[in-house]
Amino acid sequence: MSTVLYPLKFKPIFKDKIWGGRKIKEQLGLDYGPLPNCGEVWLLSGLWEEQSVITNGDFAGDEINDLVETFMGDLVGEDVFDKYGEQFPLLIKIIDANDWLSVQVHPDDELAEKRDLGNGKTEMWYVMQADSGAELVSGFNCEMNRMKYIRVLKDNAIESVLNHETAEQGDVFYIPAGRVHALGPGIMVAEIQQSSDVTYRIYDWDRIDLAGMRRELHIPQSLDAIDFDPVENYKSPYTPERNKTVPIIDSPYFTTNILQLQGEMAKDYSELDSFVILMPVEGKFSLEWENGSVFVTTGEVVLIPNVIEKVLVKAQDSCKLLEVYVNS
Repeated sequence: MSTVLYPLKFKPIFKDKIWGGRKIKEQLGLDYGPLPNCGEVWLLSGLWEEQSVITNGDFAGDEINDLVETFMGDLVGEDVFDKYGEQFPLLIKIIDANDWLSVQVHPDDELAEKRDLGNGKTEMWYVMQADSGAELVSGFNCEMNRMKYIRVLKDNAIESVLNHETAEQGDVFYIPAGRVHALGPGIMVAEIQQSSDVTYRIYDWDRIDLAGMRRELHIPQSLDAIDFDPVENYKSPYTPERNKTVPIIDSPYFTTNILQLQGEMAKDYSELDSFVILMPVEGKFSLEWENGSVFVTTGEVVLIPNVIEKVLVKAQDSCKLLEVYVNS
């Protein structure tokens, strides 16, 4: 087996959901087989129970965490490996909401560790497509505290205090651990998040599943997870510029930039102690490095190892892509 690292591509992991739709197949061309719908496709996962499998090159068939264990800082960056060990630290998804997702909240690292849940879960959404008038929930629409929140729950009035935001293609929403949130129908997003699948469901729109049951809620568990502090702006503003690297999110867990690309762009990652993920959200591109090239289209990601410092990104016609890494 070769010991030379190269940009990696992965087999998608498909998830049917009670609220899932068909855009992942109809708009992205991804075949989720016999599933009735596809609410989520996991493009890169380091979760131990559902790791991504490499599909290209000498490491095809291997799981991502096996490569992290073998190559350590050469793959993910020295500081990243020191902090996160042998588990790849991010989960990259596309979500297709055909109906409201549950109103939910995720614990932060401190609470997750206290409850033996591994990492907390901070995430961001990039809206890839939204039907006219589509909305999502982020935070509360009024001042809130623990006691007021408990009264609202007892009165079954949680819907009245949720902050609704319109969602349009290109919008970015940062969802730190502790923020109450829910995607609404007609929205497809790229989601970048910590490597965690811990969710506390606090309201499910009185929905009944196919078995005639309501899904489990996690009211007691969620109380200590919710951040009640108000936020001035729930949408993250940015101005895309052609052939420029534009920052959109810089968090302790991941940094995400957006590139609106025509033609080609040389990228030099020599000053970065991290892997880099490139994720097209519109169009497709080819990635060239010293020893080869790979083609990447919307509905895929490519993982550039830390040891590869210089690449050339070539848009096919034009494309828009997210650039994600861990900024130590």
